[in-house]
Amino acid sequence: MTDSTTTVSEVAARAAAAARPFAATSPADRGAALVAVADALDAHAGELITIAMRETGLTEARLTGELKRTSWQLRLFADTIVDGAYLDARIDDADAAYVIGPRPDVRRVLEPVGPVLNFAASNFPFAFSVAGGDSAAALAAGCPVVVKAHSGHPELSRRTAAIVAEALEGAGMPAGVFQLIEGQQNGVALLQDERIRAGAFTGSTHVGRMLADIAAARQRPIPFYGELGSVNPVYATYADAELLQGFVASVAGSAGQLCTKPGFLFVPDDADLSAVAPAAGGVAEHRLLNPGIGRAFEGRRSAVLGAEGATVLAEGEIREDESGQRHATPTVVAVGLDTLRAHREELLEESFGPLSVIVRYADAEELPAVHEELFPGNLTSTVHARADELADGSLDALVDALAATSGRVLFGGWPTGVAVTPAMQHGGPYPATTTDATSVGTAGIGRFLRGVAYQNAPQELLPAPLRDDNPWHVPQTRSAAGRSTEWGAFAR
Repeated sequence: MTDSTTTVSEVAARAAAAARPFAATSPADRGAALVAVADALDAHAGELITIAMRETGLTEARLTGELKRTSWQLRLFADTIVDGAYLDARIDDADAAYVIGPRPDVRRVLEPVGPVLNFAASNFPFAFSVAGGDSAAALAAGCPVVVKAHSGHPELSRRTAAIVAEALEGAGMPAGVFQLIEGQQNGVALLQDERIRAGAFTGSTHVGRMLADIAAARQRPIPFYGELGSVNPVYATYADAELLQGFVASVAGSAGQLCTKPGFLFVPDDADLSAVAPAAGGVAEHRLLNPGIGRAFEGRRSAVLGAEGATVLAEGEIREDESGQRHATPTVVAVGLDTLRAHREELLEESFGPLSVIVRYADAEELPAVHEELFPGNLTSTVHARADELADGSLDALVDALAATSGRVLFGGWPTGVAVTPAMQHGGPYPATTTDATSVGTAGIGRFLRGVAYQNAPQELLPAPLRDDNPWHVPQTRSAAGRSTEWGAFAR
C-alpha cells in the first residue's frame, strides 16, 4: 500500500479525485512531469540497480540498459503528448448544405479514461514494472495510475514508486496521481472497485486470464490489457552455424525469461544442428528470477525432456542453491513435425526460462497450415530466408499466416529486444494478449483514451484541443463546410 494504514478504498478515492484535475493539465505541463520522472530515475540509477540485482538476480549490464530504456521511454512519451497528434482532434464545421442533410458543428477528441490499475511484471523490474511502459502510457494519456507491485521485487517497487511520486508532485501534478499497492488480494479488490476505469497486466496466462475475467464481470466492465506470454515461432529455410548460434543466444538471454524468447525454431529435415551443443555449452548459468519461477521452469523442462520422440541437443542444467533459487543453463531439444503434433500437450506450452524446441519439417509449403493450427496468437513470429526466397513469392502464404496471428513479424534477426519506437507493436491475438493492443511504443497511449464528441458547443465550454484558438497548439483535422459535394472524387 502507499503506507501500512491506507485502505484500497482510500487509494481508489485518491486516484478518482485526481482524475479530472490531471486530465485538465496541458500536454506541455504533463510532458514536463514525465521528463522530471525520467530525470529522477536516472539520478537514482545506482541505488535502484543495486536493489534490483539483489532481488531479481539479473545482471548489472541488463538492468542498466533496462533502466535507460525506462527513462528514455518517458521522454519519448513526453514529446509525443506535447506534439498533440495523439489526441486525434477532429472538427466538422456546421454545414447547412451537407449532402446527407444539414450538419451541426461536431468536434471530437480523445480524452483520458480515468484511473488505471497496472499489475507490474516480474521479469522486467524497470521496463514493465512500477515506472514501465503501462504506467508511462497511462500517465501520458492523463490518467492517474495505481501500480500493484510484483512480489518478486518489493523493495525495488517501493523505492521506485517513491521516486516517481515525488517527481510528479515536484512537477506540480495533482496529489493521488501515482500510488502503489501490494498483495494479490488488494490488487483484485482494486480491480473490482468502480473507480478504476482500465487495467493493464504483464505476466502468466493463468493469472492474466483470471484478472481479465474479473474486469469483464464487473457491474461496469472495463478494458483490461493483459500481456500473457507467447512462444514466438521462428521459421527458417536453412540452418547454418551462424543462425543456430544466434538462436541459442536469443534463447539464453536473461535466462530465457523474456516474453519474446523464440520457443520454437522450424528448420529443414536435413539441417545440421551440431552447432547447437557448443553454443549452449558456452553459456554460463544464470539465476532465475525467484523460487516460484525456478520451480515452474524445472517442471516444464522435465516435461519437454521426457516427451516421446524428443532428441536432446543441449541438456542444460538446473542447480538449486541454499536459498531455494534455481540457476539454469540452456536446454534445447529437437523433434519432428509429426512428434510436435502428437505431443502438443507436453511441448506447446510456453517454457519461461532458457529452453527451446527445434522442429524439423520436410516441406516449407506446409508451414502456413502448421502455424495456423499450432500458434493462433503470438507476440512475434520470425522468418529466416535467403533474399531470393523472399522475393520469388514462395513464402507469401507463410508471411500472410504470420501477420494474421502475430503482433510483430520479423525478417532475419531474433525477437528478443523490443525497440521502444512510435511504430512498435507489442501485442497480438489471444492467447498472447487479452486485448490486441500494444504495450510498447507511443501507440500504447491510445489504450487509456476514449473518444468524446461535442456538438454545437460554445467555444468557452470546449476542451482546449477543439477550440478555434487552439491554445495547446495541437494538430486539428478540419472538415470545412461545402466539402461533401466532392466526396468520391479521389476514387474516380
